[in-house]
Amino acid sequence: MSKLTKNQKSVADKVEAGKAYSLKEAAELVKEITTTKFDASVDIDVRLGVDPRKANQMVRGVVSLPNGTGKVTRVLCLCTPDAEAAAKEAGADYVGLDEYIEKIKGGWTDIDVIITMPSCMGKIGPLGRVLGPRGLMPNPKSGTVTMDVAKAVKEVKQGKIDFKVDKTGIIHASIGKVSFTPEQIFQNAKEFISTVIKLKPAAAKGTYVKSIFISSTMSKGVKIDPKSVE
Repeated sequence: MSKLTKNQKSVADKVEAGKAYSLKEAAELVKEITTTKFDASVDIDVRLGVDPRKANQMVRGVVSLPNGTGKVTRVLCLCTPDAEAAAKEAGADYVGLDEYIEKIKGGWTDIDVIITMPSCMGKIGPLGRVLGPRGLMPNPKSGTVTMDVAKAVKEVKQGKIDFKVDKTGIIHASIGKVSFTPEQIFQNAKEFISTVIKLKPAAAKGTYVKSIFISSTMSKGVKIDPKSVE
């Protein structure tokens, strides 16, 4: 059995095994138990009582985090020439259409989000084999296929994220950085969890939110009492 490092020992007793903390307590604890030298991400995992294999129990949505994600999100806007200026002004890192489609065909995916227009989807559809596995394929449900590309770009830059339940019934998302204040982490987490709760499918039976954990990169998870979010 490996020995605990000095940093691991210093945080080992701060989180009580099996205890469910209030969201406010968890937001403070996740900062206290993070010992990385870099600005770690704050992640949240919500286990739901749904069967994602059934279409009527799929949980997917978008949320605008009040304090942003703390990350620099690289946005590619694939649009018609008349929308390029507005997309650039809104903060898109890359703007164009045919030239970027060719780059993606060549294997370029050095971006975090792609936003496009309905009229451009015919050209983007064939890129599904490249973009799909990387979670980059634009989708109307996530707000990344829209006529108002400038608005979509601005929202993503300000902290709008999309999420969906995975095949095991868990939603994973990054909701900030350890450098955030406990209050900022609390506000982002509360907004995220509240959005997930609002998306409860009518077909879901029994307990909807089974468990919530918050953690940072390489830290242990802190269990959250779902009732503290209601």
